[in-house]
Amino acid sequence: MSAKKFPKFLTSRPVWVAVALAVLGAGAYVGWRLWKGQQADLSQYQLIKVQRADIEDLVTATGSLQPLEYVDVGAQVSGQLRKIHVEIGSVVQAGDLLAEIDPTVYRANVDARRAQLKNLRATLVERESQLLLAQQQQARQKGLLSGDATTQEAVQQADANLRSARAQIDALQAQIEQSESTLRADEANLNYANIYSPMAGVVVSITARQGQTINATQQAPIILRVANLSSMTVQTQVSEADIGQLRPNMDAYFTTLGNRGRRWWGKLRKVEPTPTVTNNVVLYNALFDVVNDQRNLLPQMTAQVFFVAAKVENALVVPASAVTVQRGAREEGKRAGDAPMAAPGGASGASGAASGGRSGARGADKAAAASGVVSGQAPARRAAPRPKDAGALESGPDLSQMSREERRAYFESLPPEAREAMRERMRAARGDAGPAVSRSGEPSAAPSTGQSAVRPPSNESRARTPTAVWAGVGAGRTNRPKDATVKVVTESGEIAERKVRIGISNRVQVEILEGLKEGEQVVAGVKPPPGQVRAEGGNRNALQGQGGMPGGPGGLGGAGGMGAGGRSR
Repeated sequence: MSAKKFPKFLTSRPVWVAVALAVLGAGAYVGWRLWKGQQADLSQYQLIKVQRADIEDLVTATGSLQPLEYVDVGAQVSGQLRKIHVEIGSVVQAGDLLAEIDPTVYRANVDARRAQLKNLRATLVERESQLLLAQQQQARQKGLLSGDATTQEAVQQADANLRSARAQIDALQAQIEQSESTLRADEANLNYANIYSPMAGVVVSITARQGQTINATQQAPIILRVANLSSMTVQTQVSEADIGQLRPNMDAYFTTLGNRGRRWWGKLRKVEPTPTVTNNVVLYNALFDVVNDQRNLLPQMTAQVFFVAAKVENALVVPASAVTVQRGAREEGKRAGDAPMAAPGGASGASGAASGGRSGARGADKAAAASGVVSGQAPARRAAPRPKDAGALESGPDLSQMSREERRAYFESLPPEAREAMRERMRAARGDAGPAVSRSGEPSAAPSTGQSAVRPPSNESRARTPTAVWAGVGAGRTNRPKDATVKVVTESGEIAERKVRIGISNRVQVEILEGLKEGEQVVAGVKPPPGQVRAEGGNRNALQGQGGMPGGPGGLGGAGGMGAGGRSR
């Protein structure tokens, strides 16, 4: 049977060329549609490039400036304030005369005491002459008695007169000493009528007026204040939510309302443990000092304070909205910008090489933050003896990498001896001197060392002056990197989720330790639809046309509130 022949038009070359062109055109159209669809999908997102920048984890607060050294100069005696020789702003030196109190009464007391003392001394001379006479009479009577020329009674009377003369002289000498001490007190009160500056500085306030009567009976009234303005203390009120992030010697700076472009730097000196409660808001005072050589800072200035919890220079950063912290990681919220984060200062090894390297120093000083006091560290206590069954603790898992539930389950699975050994190790690490408490609530027996477990304090320890200073609740705080995820635009134009390692955050940007490279694009959010943007713009224009936001009588409204509801004249 002969082969079936195709129609002649199907075997012609122009037909096959047309078919090939049609297939190529269809393929190009499909590719163009796919490319446009992909571009349309990427246009819905806010894409941000990974870039390098300096990032700081800051704790913000407000405070006021106070002189580091100041003295409230008061009056030690009562009387009328006759003269004030200085005014507010006067520069004084130590020993300069500041004010005078009327000395009339005190000068009269001094004159009276001097006259009384002169009278007592004259009386003493008279008594001394009588003593000399009594001695001579006693010697004469004894000589007469040896020759039987007088009676025994006369000799006894002479002895009594001599003893009486000596006693009167002793009494007069005591009265003279008392009068001299009283005279010294009166002279001191007379000198107190002149008030001198106890230190060099500037008069920053005067609370008394010239001619005012000062009453120093109950307490010393304050006349003026002298302060040394070369060093200022920033007294900052930090909320209880942020106080745990502060630690001794951490860097801090502040700006003032009059000079926002300049930063004054210092180091946190201490956190006072006594809070200030106002309307159920608990605030703690954090103090640090700054040098004021140019006298640009004045008392009671308002300061916007920034405590640098951590700082990294030239780090890879992405917006905080682009980072999602993984569930189970050690963080306060789900988003990286919800809570401050800090990476340890030694995390710039392999992780820094993977992320392109980082320069700069961390703000955290681990050596200083590991102690709870600034000075006067307590000596290390002797750890409890290690039980025989405590070997399981050495080869056990790393508890720092486990969650609280996992640590509790692991602790319950240990034998009683191993659990007790773990308690002793934790107690020794904290420096706790209290007795170990078992699961039943009874204190466990102290290890026998051949001497009393509790020693009475020695005389040296009783007389020792405490030198430790409360450093703050964040003194032992440690921060670690966290695991998170970001959405990245791949080379093929697709959006893929990638795991990263994040460091510190300033609630706007997040440091990337591992997982991203400079120049890559991440998804920071979704753009609003164009219709919604136009609607919001129309509503805003409508509000502006109606006079803006209500500004009240005489107030300032929106952009158009200057006409209808704006400023009244």
